[in-house]
Amino acid sequence: MSHRLPVILLIVLLPLWLAASYGARYGFMEDGQWVGICVDEASRWECQLRSNLGLMIHFKVLGWAALVAALVGFVLPARTGWWLAVLALVFGVPALALYNTTLAVFALVIAGLRLVRESRSA
Repeated sequence: MSHRLPVILLIVLLPLWLAASYGARYGFMEDGQWVGICVDEASRWECQLRSNLGLMIHFKVLGWAALVAALVGFVLPARTGWWLAVLALVFGVPALALYNTTLAVFALVIAGLRLVRESRSA
């Protein structure tokens, strides 16, 4: 496996993940059609998912998860820290799209700094 393959995959998949996050925001959370459906039939699984996603947004779960993963990944050495920074991006991108911008911005910057940091040879 190439040493650059994880970086290339990250560069390709991150914009797709951002597009999916904005799709969830505008197509699922802010769409008036879903508001009407969930008022009438709140027990549908889509409405339960929408409700739980709303609670995650309210309590900033994605933002906090991204920030914690970024901070821990920043101090851990080698591949473990790198993969935690990737995990912070996975949580931080949807947090950025889903109204947790304050926490997500810090998490994305810290994770980005960790990803570009040169690894020290032992």
